[in-house]
Amino acid sequence: MRAIRKRKRREHHDEHMDESWLLPYSDLLTLLLAAFLALLSASQIDAKKFELLKETFNETFTGAKGILENPSAVKPLSEHQTLEFTEELMDNLPSNSAMAAKAEKQRNLLDLKTSIDDYIKANNLTAQVNTQLNNSELMIVIRDHALFDSGSATVKPNSRSLAKALGEMLTKYSNYEVMVSGHTDNQPIRSATFPSNWDLSAQRSLNFMRLILENPSLNPSKFRSVGFGEYRPVDTNDTVEGRAKNRRVEVAIF
Repeated sequence: MRAIRKRKRREHHDEHMDESWLLPYSDLLTLLLAAFLALLSASQIDAKKFELLKETFNETFTGAKGILENPSAVKPLSEHQTLEFTEELMDNLPSNSAMAAKAEKQRNLLDLKTSIDDYIKANNLTAQVNTQLNNSELMIVIRDHALFDSGSATVKPNSRSLAKALGEMLTKYSNYEVMVSGHTDNQPIRSATFPSNWDLSAQRSLNFMRLILENPSLNPSKFRSVGFGEYRPVDTNDTVEGRAKNRRVEVAIF
C-alpha cells in the first residue's frame, strides 16, 4: 500500500511539473532565429543595428548561471518587438535580383580589367599603369611621368593612345560612372599657370578625361574629374620613390 501511495504521489507530481522554463527557452529559440537572419543580411545591416543585436546577445548569454538555471537572465521580447525585429531583418535581406545585378557588375568589371591588363602588357606599360578591382570598383592607376612632363598638365603625344584605348573599351560599359582624379606629391609648385599642386592635379585630371571623351559613343554625364593635390598620398613623401608613386592619375570605374 505504501508503494502504491508513493507511485500515486509521483504521478501526481509529474502531472503538475513546473513548465515555466519553457518561456525563456522559447525566447532563446527566437533569438537564435534572429541571429540566423542577421548573418544572412549582415552585408545590408548598418553598424547601429549590428551593435544593438550584439548587446542583446551579450545581455542574454552573460552571467554566472546557465539560462535554464537562471531564467531571469533572459529578457523576453514582447510579441510586437519580436515581429518588428524579424520583419526589419527580412526587409534588409538582398533580393535575388539585386544579388544577380551585383554579380553581373562584378563580372563586367573583371572583363574590363582583363582587357586593360592585356593592353598594358601588349604596350609594355606594366611599370607605368596598373589596375585594381575592389568592392565593385575598378581603379586604373597611371604614373604621372607616363602622361606629363614635370610641372605640366599637357598630355604627352605618345600617351594619347592610352586615353583613346580606355575610351574605346569603356564604350561597352556605358552605364558605369567614371571619375578621373589627379594627385601630386607635396613638393610646392608656384607658377603663373599653376599657383598650387591643387591647380596642377585638377588640370591634369581634366585634360586626361577630355581625351577619353573624344570617343563620341561615351556619355559625358557619367564622367567627372577632380584634383586632390598632395592630400591623398599612397606612399611617403620623404623619399624620391614615394613621391613618384604619389604623382599619379587615377581612373575609377564603378
